[in-house]
Amino acid sequence: MSSPLVSIIIPCMNEEKTIGRCIQKALSTMKQEGMEGEIIVSDNSTDNSREIAISMGAKVVIPENKGYGNAFLEGFRQSRGKYFLLADADDTYDLKEMPKFLKPLIAGEADFIIGTRLKGDIKKNAMPWLHRYIGNPVLTKVLNILFKTNISDAHCGMRAITREAYERLGIKSEGMEFASEMIIEAARKKLRITEVPITYYPRQTPSKLHSWGDGWRHLRFMMLYNPTPFLSIPGFLLFILGAFMTWTLAMRGNVETTSLHSFILGSMLAIIGTQMIATGSYMKVYGMVHNKIDKTGLTAKLLDYHSLEIGLVVGALLFIGGMILGSRVLFKWISSGYGSLSEIGAAVISMVLSAIGIQVIFSALIISIFLLEKKDNR
Repeated sequence: MSSPLVSIIIPCMNEEKTIGRCIQKALSTMKQEGMEGEIIVSDNSTDNSREIAISMGAKVVIPENKGYGNAFLEGFRQSRGKYFLLADADDTYDLKEMPKFLKPLIAGEADFIIGTRLKGDIKKNAMPWLHRYIGNPVLTKVLNILFKTNISDAHCGMRAITREAYERLGIKSEGMEFASEMIIEAARKKLRITEVPITYYPRQTPSKLHSWGDGWRHLRFMMLYNPTPFLSIPGFLLFILGAFMTWTLAMRGNVETTSLHSFILGSMLAIIGTQMIATGSYMKVYGMVHNKIDKTGLTAKLLDYHSLEIGLVVGALLFIGGMILGSRVLFKWISSGYGSLSEIGAAVISMVLSAIGIQVIFSALIISIFLLEKKDNR
Protein backbone atom coordinates (compact mmCIF):
# COMPACT_ATOMS: atom_id res chain seq x y z
CA MET A 1 0.00 0.00 0.00
CA SER A 2 1.42 3.36 -1.02
CA SER A 3 1.92 5.96 1.70
CA PRO A 4 -0.36 9.02 1.66
CA LEU A 5 1.12 12.45 1.09
CA VAL A 6 -0.33 13.93 4.28
CA SER A 7 -1.56 12.61 7.60
CA ILE A 8 -4.07 14.84 9.37
CA ILE A 9 -3.91 14.16 13.10
CA ILE A 10 -6.85 15.28 15.22
CA PRO A 11 -6.97 14.64 18.99
CA CYS A 12 -10.51 14.22 20.19
CA MET A 13 -12.29 13.94 23.52
CA ASN A 14 -16.07 14.24 23.48
CA GLU A 15 -16.46 16.43 20.40
CA GLU A 16 -19.43 14.69 18.73
CA LYS A 17 -20.93 18.05 17.75
CA THR A 18 -17.96 19.10 15.65
CA ILE A 19 -15.72 16.15 14.75
CA GLY A 20 -17.81 15.31 11.68
CA ARG A 21 -17.57 18.87 10.37
CA CYS A 22 -13.77 18.83 10.81
CA ILE A 23 -13.40 15.56 8.92
CA GLN A 24 -15.69 16.77 6.13
CA LYS A 25 -13.63 19.95 5.69
CA ALA A 26 -10.43 17.94 5.56
CA LEU A 27 -11.81 15.49 3.01
CA SER A 28 -13.21 18.18 0.73
CA THR A 29 -10.02 20.24 0.88
CA MET A 30 -7.80 17.27 0.03
CA LYS A 31 -10.08 16.41 -2.89
CA GLN A 32 -10.05 19.99 -4.12
CA GLU A 33 -6.25 20.19 -3.91
CA GLY A 34 -5.70 16.76 -5.39
CA MET A 35 -3.86 15.53 -2.29
CA GLU A 36 -3.84 11.93 -1.17
CA GLY A 37 -4.13 11.81 2.58
CA GLU A 38 -5.38 10.06 5.68
CA ILE A 39 -7.27 11.39 8.68
CA ILE A 40 -6.27 10.00 12.05
CA VAL A 41 -8.50 10.75 15.02
CA SER A 42 -6.72 10.06 18.30
CA ASP A 43 -9.71 9.51 20.49
CA ASN A 44 -10.41 9.24 24.21
CA SER A 45 -14.12 10.04 24.02
CA THR A 46 -17.03 8.66 25.97
CA ASP A 47 -19.66 10.11 23.60
CA ASN A 48 -20.31 9.25 19.93
CA SER A 49 -17.22 11.01 18.51
CA ARG A 50 -15.48 7.73 17.73
CA GLU A 51 -18.40 6.26 15.84
CA ILE A 52 -18.86 9.45 13.82
CA ALA A 53 -15.19 9.52 12.84
CA ILE A 54 -15.20 5.87 11.77
CA SER A 55 -18.38 6.31 9.74
CA MET A 56 -16.73 9.14 7.80
CA GLY A 57 -13.67 7.10 6.90
CA ALA A 58 -11.20 8.38 9.50
CA LYS A 59 -8.75 6.04 11.14
CA VAL A 60 -9.42 6.06 14.87
CA VAL A 61 -6.64 5.26 17.32
CA ILE A 62 -6.96 5.10 21.08
CA PRO A 63 -4.04 6.37 23.22
CA GLU A 64 -3.18 4.28 26.26
CA ASN A 65 -3.28 7.38 28.49
CA LYS A 66 -5.21 10.62 28.41
CA GLY A 67 -3.51 13.90 27.66
CA TYR A 68 -3.11 16.37 24.80
CA GLY A 69 0.43 15.24 24.11
CA ASN A 70 -0.39 11.54 24.38
CA ALA A 71 -3.13 11.96 21.78
CA PHE A 72 -0.74 13.49 19.27
CA LEU A 73 2.08 11.07 20.04
CA GLU A 74 -0.20 8.09 19.35
CA GLY A 75 -1.45 9.78 16.19
CA PHE A 76 2.11 10.27 14.97
CA ARG A 77 2.96 6.62 15.69
CA GLN A 78 0.03 5.47 13.56
CA SER A 79 0.62 7.93 10.68
CA ARG A 80 2.09 7.03 7.30
CA GLY A 81 2.17 10.39 5.55
CA LYS A 82 5.22 12.34 4.39
CA TYR A 83 3.75 15.48 5.95
CA PHE A 84 1.77 15.87 9.16
CA LEU A 85 -0.96 18.41 9.79
CA LEU A 86 -2.19 18.97 13.36
CA ALA A 87 -5.59 20.41 14.23
CA ASP A 88 -8.27 20.21 16.92
CA ALA A 89 -11.62 18.43 16.82
CA ASP A 90 -13.63 21.42 18.08
CA ASP A 91 -13.78 23.19 14.67
CA THR A 92 -12.06 26.31 16.02
CA TYR A 93 -9.43 25.86 13.31
CA ASP A 94 -10.69 25.84 9.73
CA LEU A 95 -9.29 22.79 7.96
CA LYS A 96 -10.08 24.47 4.65
CA GLU A 97 -6.91 26.46 5.37
CA MET A 98 -4.80 23.32 5.10
CA PRO A 99 -3.09 24.31 1.81
CA LYS A 100 -1.33 27.33 3.33
CA PHE A 101 0.30 24.94 5.83
CA LEU A 102 1.22 22.16 3.43
CA LYS A 103 2.33 23.98 0.29
CA PRO A 104 5.48 25.54 1.88
CA LEU A 105 6.47 22.10 3.16
CA ILE A 106 5.91 20.41 -0.19
CA ALA A 107 7.87 23.17 -1.93
CA GLY A 108 10.77 22.65 0.49
CA GLU A 109 10.52 26.23 1.78
CA ALA A 110 10.08 25.28 5.45
CA ASP A 111 10.28 22.33 7.85
CA PHE A 112 7.67 23.41 10.36
CA ILE A 113 4.62 25.63 9.87
CA ILE A 114 2.70 27.09 12.79
CA GLY A 115 -0.51 29.06 12.58
CA THR A 116 -0.87 32.45 14.20
CA ARG A 117 -4.29 33.51 15.38
CA LEU A 118 -2.99 36.79 16.78
CA LYS A 119 -1.91 37.95 13.32
CA GLY A 120 -4.96 36.43 11.68
CA ASP A 121 -8.67 36.81 12.32
CA ILE A 122 -10.04 35.94 15.76
CA LYS A 123 -13.82 35.82 15.58
CA LYS A 124 -15.93 37.32 18.34
CA ASN A 125 -15.97 35.22 21.54
CA ALA A 126 -13.44 32.79 20.04
CA MET A 127 -10.65 33.55 22.52
CA PRO A 128 -11.06 34.77 26.11
CA TRP A 129 -9.68 38.23 26.84
CA LEU A 130 -7.21 36.79 29.37
CA HIS A 131 -5.75 34.38 26.81
CA ARG A 132 -5.68 36.87 23.94
CA TYR A 133 -4.06 39.84 25.64
CA ILE A 134 -2.16 38.39 28.61
CA GLY A 135 -1.62 34.63 28.80
CA ASN A 136 -0.72 33.78 25.22
CA PRO A 137 1.37 36.93 24.47
CA VAL A 138 3.29 36.71 27.76
CA LEU A 139 4.12 33.00 27.46
CA THR A 140 5.01 33.46 23.78
CA LYS A 141 7.30 36.38 24.64
CA VAL A 142 9.05 34.35 27.34
CA LEU A 143 9.56 31.47 24.91
CA ASN A 144 10.94 33.81 22.24
CA ILE A 145 13.43 35.35 24.67
CA LEU A 146 14.60 32.07 26.20
CA PHE A 147 14.93 30.08 23.00
CA LYS A 148 15.63 32.80 20.43
CA THR A 149 12.52 32.15 18.38
CA ASN A 150 10.42 34.75 16.60
CA ILE A 151 6.82 33.63 16.64
CA SER A 152 3.63 35.41 17.68
CA ASP A 153 1.34 32.58 18.82
CA ALA A 154 3.19 29.76 20.56
CA HIS A 155 0.02 27.94 21.56
CA CYS A 156 -1.76 27.76 18.25
CA GLY A 157 -2.82 24.14 17.78
CA MET A 158 -2.93 24.12 13.98
CA ARG A 159 0.50 23.19 12.68
CA ALA A 160 2.24 21.19 9.97
CA ILE A 161 5.63 19.50 9.88
CA THR A 162 7.53 17.12 7.64
CA ARG A 163 7.98 13.56 8.84
CA GLU A 164 11.75 13.92 8.70
CA ALA A 165 11.66 17.07 10.84
CA TYR A 166 9.28 15.53 13.37
CA GLU A 167 11.49 12.48 13.83
CA ARG A 168 14.39 14.78 14.69
CA LEU A 169 12.46 16.42 17.53
CA GLY A 170 12.12 13.48 19.90
CA ILE A 171 9.02 14.90 21.60
CA LYS A 172 7.92 13.15 24.81
CA SER A 173 5.51 15.50 26.59
CA GLU A 174 2.21 13.83 27.45
CA GLY A 175 0.17 16.91 28.35
CA MET A 176 -0.33 20.49 27.21
CA GLU A 177 3.44 21.03 27.31
CA PHE A 178 3.52 19.20 23.97
CA ALA A 179 2.84 22.51 22.19
CA SER A 180 5.81 24.24 23.83
CA GLU A 181 8.17 21.29 23.48
CA MET A 182 7.49 21.08 19.76
CA ILE A 183 8.58 24.70 19.23
CA ILE A 184 11.52 24.54 21.64
CA GLU A 185 12.90 21.39 20.04
CA ALA A 186 12.32 22.81 16.56
CA ALA A 187 14.42 25.84 17.55
CA ARG A 188 17.12 23.65 19.11
CA LYS A 189 17.30 21.48 15.99
CA LYS A 190 17.50 24.58 13.77
CA LEU A 191 14.35 23.77 11.79
CA ARG A 192 13.08 26.35 9.35
CA ILE A 193 9.96 27.67 11.11
CA THR A 194 7.32 29.70 9.28
CA GLU A 195 4.10 31.29 10.59
CA VAL A 196 0.88 31.62 8.61
CA PRO A 197 -2.08 33.79 9.72
CA ILE A 198 -5.30 31.84 10.24
CA THR A 199 -8.90 32.38 11.28
CA TYR A 200 -9.97 31.26 14.73
CA TYR A 201 -13.62 30.43 15.43
CA PRO A 202 -15.65 30.11 18.67
CA ARG A 203 -16.03 26.70 20.27
CA GLN A 204 -19.41 24.99 20.13
CA THR A 205 -18.82 23.19 23.43
CA PRO A 206 -17.17 24.24 26.75
CA SER A 207 -13.39 24.53 26.63
CA LYS A 208 -11.26 21.86 28.28
CA LEU A 209 -8.42 24.28 28.95
CA HIS A 210 -7.48 25.31 32.49
CA SER A 211 -6.04 28.81 32.10
CA TRP A 212 -3.85 29.07 35.20
CA GLY A 213 -2.96 25.40 35.46
CA ASP A 214 -2.04 25.00 31.80
CA GLY A 215 -0.18 28.32 31.81
CA TRP A 216 1.90 27.21 34.79
CA ARG A 217 2.67 23.89 33.11
CA HIS A 218 4.00 25.68 30.02
CA LEU A 219 6.09 28.03 32.17
CA ARG A 220 7.42 25.15 34.27
CA PHE A 221 8.35 23.27 31.12
CA MET A 222 10.27 26.25 29.74
CA MET A 223 11.98 26.54 33.14
CA LEU A 224 13.19 22.95 32.79
CA TYR A 225 14.78 23.73 29.43
CA ASN A 226 16.33 26.99 30.62
CA PRO A 227 16.29 27.47 34.41
CA THR A 228 19.05 30.11 34.45
CA PRO A 229 16.82 33.24 34.16
CA PHE A 230 14.28 31.84 36.61
CA LEU A 231 16.54 30.45 39.33
CA SER A 232 20.30 30.70 38.81
CA ILE A 233 20.59 34.42 38.04
CA PRO A 234 18.11 35.61 40.73
CA GLY A 235 19.72 33.20 43.18
CA PHE A 236 23.20 34.50 42.42
CA LEU A 237 22.05 38.11 42.91
CA LEU A 238 20.37 37.23 46.22
CA PHE A 239 23.48 35.40 47.40
CA ILE A 240 25.79 38.30 46.53
CA LEU A 241 23.51 40.80 48.25
CA GLY A 242 23.07 38.61 51.32
CA ALA A 243 26.77 37.77 51.62
CA PHE A 244 27.70 41.45 51.23
CA MET A 245 25.22 42.55 53.91
CA THR A 246 26.26 39.82 56.33
CA TRP A 247 29.99 40.34 55.91
CA THR A 248 29.85 44.15 56.00
CA LEU A 249 27.71 44.27 59.13
CA ALA A 250 29.79 41.59 60.83
CA MET A 251 32.97 43.61 60.23
CA ARG A 252 31.37 46.67 61.81
CA GLY A 253 30.67 44.76 65.01
CA ASN A 254 27.96 45.31 67.63
CA VAL A 255 25.25 43.94 65.32
CA GLU A 256 23.19 43.07 68.41
CA THR A 257 22.56 46.75 69.12
CA THR A 258 22.99 48.51 65.76
CA SER A 259 21.74 46.44 62.84
CA LEU A 260 20.50 43.05 64.03
CA HIS A 261 17.49 42.89 61.70
CA SER A 262 19.57 43.74 58.60
CA PHE A 263 22.18 41.21 59.67
CA ILE A 264 19.63 38.42 59.95
CA LEU A 265 18.04 39.46 56.64
CA GLY A 266 21.42 39.32 54.91
CA SER A 267 22.08 35.83 56.24
CA MET A 268 18.66 34.64 55.04
CA LEU A 269 19.23 36.08 51.56
CA ALA A 270 22.60 34.33 51.31
CA ILE A 271 21.06 30.96 52.23
CA ILE A 272 18.02 31.39 49.97
CA GLY A 273 20.26 32.48 47.10
CA THR A 274 22.40 29.37 47.54
CA GLN A 275 19.31 27.16 47.47
CA MET A 276 18.04 28.81 44.28
CA ILE A 277 21.42 28.37 42.58
CA ALA A 278 21.45 24.72 43.65
CA THR A 279 17.91 24.11 42.37
CA GLY A 280 18.77 25.76 39.05
CA SER A 281 21.81 23.50 38.80
CA TYR A 282 19.70 20.40 39.47
CA MET A 283 17.24 21.34 36.74
CA LYS A 284 19.97 22.19 34.25
CA VAL A 285 21.93 19.00 34.88
CA TYR A 286 18.69 16.99 34.62
CA GLY A 287 17.99 18.67 31.27
CA MET A 288 21.51 17.90 30.05
CA VAL A 289 21.32 14.27 31.15
CA HIS A 290 18.01 13.88 29.30
CA ASN A 291 19.24 15.79 26.23
CA LYS A 292 16.89 18.72 26.71
CA ILE A 293 19.73 21.20 27.21
CA ASP A 294 22.99 21.45 25.28
CA LYS A 295 26.04 20.49 27.34
CA THR A 296 27.77 23.88 27.46
CA GLY A 297 28.81 26.41 30.08
CA LEU A 298 29.69 26.12 33.74
CA THR A 299 26.94 23.63 34.56
CA ALA A 300 28.30 21.18 31.99
CA LYS A 301 31.53 21.07 34.01
CA LEU A 302 29.52 19.83 37.00
CA LEU A 303 28.98 16.60 35.07
CA ASP A 304 32.63 15.76 35.65
CA TYR A 305 33.26 13.65 38.76
CA HIS A 306 36.33 15.72 39.65
CA SER A 307 34.10 18.81 39.85
CA LEU A 308 31.73 16.94 42.13
CA GLU A 309 34.60 15.93 44.38
CA ILE A 310 35.69 19.57 44.59
CA GLY A 311 32.11 20.46 45.53
CA LEU A 312 32.18 17.91 48.34
CA VAL A 313 35.47 19.29 49.64
CA VAL A 314 34.31 22.92 49.46
CA GLY A 315 31.02 22.07 51.14
CA ALA A 316 32.82 20.13 53.87
CA LEU A 317 35.22 23.03 54.53
CA LEU A 318 32.36 25.51 54.81
CA PHE A 319 30.44 23.20 57.12
CA ILE A 320 33.49 22.51 59.32
CA GLY A 321 34.28 26.23 59.45
CA GLY A 322 30.73 26.97 60.55
CA MET A 323 30.84 24.26 63.19
CA ILE A 324 34.18 25.48 64.55
CA LEU A 325 32.83 29.02 64.85
CA GLY A 326 29.67 27.68 66.46
CA SER A 327 31.72 25.59 68.89
CA ARG A 328 33.59 28.70 69.99
CA VAL A 329 30.27 30.41 70.74
CA LEU A 330 29.10 27.34 72.64
CA PHE A 331 32.35 27.18 74.63
CA LYS A 332 32.03 30.86 75.62
CA TRP A 333 28.45 30.27 76.72
CA ILE A 334 29.50 27.32 78.89
CA SER A 335 32.45 29.30 80.30
CA SER A 336 30.11 32.14 81.28
CA GLY A 337 28.04 29.77 83.39
CA TYR A 338 25.24 29.46 80.82
CA GLY A 339 24.33 33.10 81.29
CA SER A 340 23.54 35.81 78.76
CA LEU A 341 25.99 36.04 75.87
CA SER A 342 26.52 38.73 73.26
CA GLU A 343 27.66 36.53 70.35
CA ILE A 344 24.73 36.81 67.94
CA GLY A 345 26.97 37.88 65.07
CA ALA A 346 29.26 34.87 65.36
CA ALA A 347 26.29 32.52 65.86
CA VAL A 348 24.52 33.74 62.72
CA ILE A 349 27.67 33.49 60.59
CA SER A 350 28.21 29.98 61.94
CA MET A 351 24.68 29.08 60.90
CA VAL A 352 25.13 30.58 57.41
CA LEU A 353 28.42 28.77 56.75
CA SER A 354 27.05 25.46 58.00
CA ALA A 355 23.82 25.75 55.99
CA ILE A 356 25.63 26.70 52.77
CA GLY A 357 28.19 23.94 53.31
CA ILE A 358 25.45 21.32 53.72
CA GLN A 359 23.70 22.67 50.62
CA VAL A 360 26.88 22.37 48.55
CA ILE A 361 27.49 18.81 49.79
CA PHE A 362 23.91 17.75 49.05
CA SER A 363 24.07 19.40 45.62
CA ALA A 364 27.18 17.43 44.69
CA LEU A 365 25.52 14.20 45.86
CA ILE A 366 22.28 14.85 43.96
CA ILE A 367 24.12 15.72 40.75
CA SER A 368 26.18 12.53 41.11
CA ILE A 369 22.89 10.59 41.25
CA PHE A 370 21.88 12.20 37.95
CA LEU A 371 25.18 11.00 36.48
CA LEU A 372 24.52 7.46 37.69
CA GLU A 373 21.08 7.66 36.04
CA LYS A 374 22.77 8.78 32.81
CA LYS A 375 25.11 5.78 32.88
CA ASP A 376 22.26 3.38 33.59
CA ASN A 377 20.38 4.70 30.52
CA ARG A 378 23.29 4.01 28.17
